[in-house]
This record gives sequence, structure tokens and C-alpha cells, in this order.
Amino acid sequence: MKKLNVVVADDHSIVLLGVREVLEKDPGLQLVGEASCSSELIRMVDEIRPDILITDYCMPGDSQYGDGVKLIEYVCRNFPRTRVLIFTMMSNPLILSKLYDVGVAGVVLKSGARNELLTALSTLRRGRVYRCSSPPSTHSVLSIDDELMARVATLSIKELEVLRDFVMGLNLSEIALKRNRSIKTISAQKISAMRKLNAENDQMLMTYCIQARMFE
Repeated sequence: MKKLNVVVADDHSIVLLGVREVLEKDPGLQLVGEASCSSELIRMVDEIRPDILITDYCMPGDSQYGDGVKLIEYVCRNFPRTRVLIFTMMSNPLILSKLYDVGVAGVVLKSGARNELLTALSTLRRGRVYRCSSPPSTHSVLSIDDELMARVATLSIKELEVLRDFVMGLNLSEIALKRNRSIKTISAQKISAMRKLNAENDQMLMTYCIQARMFE
């Protein structure tokens, strides 16, 4: 059986080590590269053209490629023969749904069982799309606060990206640089998100993001 070439991308060395150990358990998979930032990820995929890319959703990098949906969509569009498997802590159902929309072949939550990654890879090998065994459902999230989650559902992907960076402690200038957008655009997207969530100030906005578990 022909081995499938795999590239792994994550900015945490402990995760790279863990995935490496998982891949070693499957003789049909061959690790051919590891990346720790978005630009390195793109360079490797372009040079190696792996069969499978295992990558985190949140990847540090330059403004050209960014991270999140922007980066994943770029990979899926420019390297259609490489099947993309997202290995992430991100459990927001809106973002996970968007990832499938842009073309990923599967999503595995880092909080899941250790052997789930191998199960997902086996599914990809058969040419199928893998969906995590216990995906976060809208119903389970709504139990936190129906009204708040109804508002969260109105946020756009770009607004969610801005809020995620805000929760991580980035200011408007840093978010603008990271997302390759103008400060004016980032400010407008943040204000729009605050209006949709009915948050009157930054402290209230942070509280809502935490209550909704938007970026766990």
C-alpha cells in the first residue's frame, strides 16, 4: 500500500510531538514535514504537495496568509489535492461549519479521545469527510443562554475573528496587522459585533465572549 505523505502544522511543540507519535502507529502514513507558523505551512505544502495536512485553526504568521478561516480557505483553494484536517481546541459551531464550507476534509477537537485522530485519518484515506464524534451542537451551546447565543449566531466570520483576537488581548492596531485589514475596518467590525451582542463596553463584551464559550 502506498504511504500517504503528511505535513503537520501547530505552533506548540508538544502538539507536534503528540501528533508525530500518533502517525507512527499507522504504517500507511509518513510524516514529511512540520510547520509552526502560517508562512512555513504554505511553503511546505507548496513544495511537498502532501496528501494530508493536519493543522491547527489558530496559527501565528505574517499578514499575507494570516490564520483561521482565511488561512484554511487559502490552502483549500490553492492546493485542492491536499486534504486538510483541522486539529484544534476551537469548538464554536459557527466557525466549524464555515471550515467545512471552505473545503476542509475533517475536524478533530484536541479535547477528544487520543485515537480519534487516527480514526479521522483513516476516514480521509477512504476519500470521505470526517466529522468529530461529539461535535458541539447548537442545542448544547444554547443551554448556556438562549438569548445570548441567538445574538452570537448573527455574528459574521470576520466579526468572530476580531472578537477572538480581542479576547486574546490584542488591540485594534495589532488585530489590523494580523488580519491584514485597516484599523478603521477592524474598529467597524468590533463595533458591529458589540451592537449585535448588546455589549455597551469592552468589559461587557469580554464577559459575553466568556459566557458564550465562543473560543474554547
